[in-house]
Amino acid sequence: MPPQLAFLVTEDWYFMLHRLPMARAAQRAGFQVHVMTRVDRHGPAIAAEGFQLHPVHWRRGSLNPWHVLRTVWEVRGLYRTIRPDVAHHVAMLPTIAGSLAALRLPVMCLNAITGLGATFTSETAQIRAMRFVLTALLRPLLGRDRAAVLVENGDDQRAMIGLGIKPERVILVPGSGVDVNVLKPMPEPDGPVTIGFASRLLHSKGLPTLVAAHDRLQRRGRHVRLMIAGIPDPANPSSISSEELAAWKSKPDLQFLGFVENIATVWAAAHIAVLPSRGGEGVPMSLLEAAACGRPLITTDTPGCRDAARDGINGFVVPPDDPDKLADAIDRLATNPELRRTFGQRSREIAEKEFSSERVGREVVALYQWLLGIGSTN
Repeated sequence: MPPQLAFLVTEDWYFMLHRLPMARAAQRAGFQVHVMTRVDRHGPAIAAEGFQLHPVHWRRGSLNPWHVLRTVWEVRGLYRTIRPDVAHHVAMLPTIAGSLAALRLPVMCLNAITGLGATFTSETAQIRAMRFVLTALLRPLLGRDRAAVLVENGDDQRAMIGLGIKPERVILVPGSGVDVNVLKPMPEPDGPVTIGFASRLLHSKGLPTLVAAHDRLQRRGRHVRLMIAGIPDPANPSSISSEELAAWKSKPDLQFLGFVENIATVWAAAHIAVLPSRGGEGVPMSLLEAAACGRPLITTDTPGCRDAARDGINGFVVPPDDPDKLADAIDRLATNPELRRTFGQRSREIAEKEFSSERVGREVVALYQWLLGIGSTN
């Protein structure tokens, strides 16, 4: 039988956006791929890839320990049925639930920490208490023999080693792979300079800071459009409220696109890609997609974001939560088309060389094979 690989992901859309290149590469390498996730609208697309789809009833955003335990039990039942050789847990909740479910089962766990998220960046009392509990859980779960950790940037790699995980078990593969054969450089659109933002509508993504920076540009007399693609995520405590959205929609030169199926249409209509994240990212896919399309980037000096954008090379890096510095960076690019072209060309080069789905898929498959070799000796 071929080796069995199981992806454990909270949402089917997240698998399609962030893990499809890895799953395809594993399938080409001879793995039987299983996808365990909450099935919404992408179930048929996952099945059409030839992957085995297994619904999981996640309760994202719930802090109720009974919900977590119920999910652990459900996942454990699937692991007993599927008998995966490698389980690829994607993000924090699947890492914890999947690792608990795999205890005392012959499963090698690859725990992908796709950014430390709000749990490790927010300072509310509730989040600090959760962080204490998570840290206590993560250290033994990630550090056991049948486990390794996959991170997307050097900051997260150091954080995992700081938890006590053996350095040789913390593997860095930059980003989750962008298809540079599908997303290609495109000419700038006609009309006024347009800033593009493509992400979930969360405070942690820095959206209020971007709206404030756009207000400042308006007051300076700059005719710059702001185009926002994405929808709120009510299961995330950082989600933008309906009241905030209603207030923003009345602002001039600001357009909300909602959910966009084909992300290339966003970058075809934008001159500059902006993601003023407050931190907790792996390497943001929206920046990598914009880079593949040949767009200059503006982001913050936070883990993951500064891996995609290099200050003065393919864009600008500014402090988080600083609308004045963000407005200044946008202004510099908005008024300098030659600099936009130069940065855009370098963005494309970086995407091809460092973040292509072909490279990421190849490195992750090699990691699966390495894990199988370790598993055979335990």
